[in-house]
Amino acid sequence: MAETPVWEPVVAYDRTFDASYGLEFSEHDAEADELGGRIPVREELLTAHGLVHGGVFAGAAEAIASTGTALVVMGDGYAAMGLSNDTTVVAGVGEGTIHLHARAVHRGEWEWVW
Repeated sequence: MAETPVWEPVVAYDRTFDASYGLEFSEHDAEADELGGRIPVREELLTAHGLVHGGVFAGAAEAIASTGTALVVMGDGYAAMGLSNDTTVVAGVGEGTIHLHARAVHRGEWEWVW
């Protein structure tokens, strides 16, 4: 496994939107361009119907893809940010833990696709 570069974030993680909904990054494989994470489901994330709000899934998808890119490019002085996100929730989740796995399918000069 390639070594993950170390950089200091501008905003402390505990003050970010991702921390507010409970996103935890679990594994990173820079050689395979993969990043994993999880979100423990809690009451604050549920809609009136008892299911995790779709925005949590969209936010997590954006965060894990942008973070996966950032872990590779920031060491070279580049920034990473999302360009677009199309999220479709196909199954409701009301309890437990949401497990996330992202894999880059394209690494362009100026854009990555996850």
